[in-house]
Amino acid sequence: MIDKLGTAGIVGLLLLLGGLSLVAWQAPIVAVGIALVLTGTGLVVKGLTTTLMRQFGFA
Repeated sequence: MIDKLGTAGIVGLLLLLGGLSLVAWQAPIVAVGIALVLTGTGLVVKGLTTTLMRQFGFA
């Protein structure tokens, strides 16, 4: 999976985790909410991407 992300993806993932940990250090409840929003957004993007790839015959 890491090889598919590329350099920008890995840096983005590290920034995301760093920002979430900084928020968790200050306000843990807010960090849980942000984590849930990010997880939901990721699942929506995955669903849309899968549907789009099926329409074009890639999956």
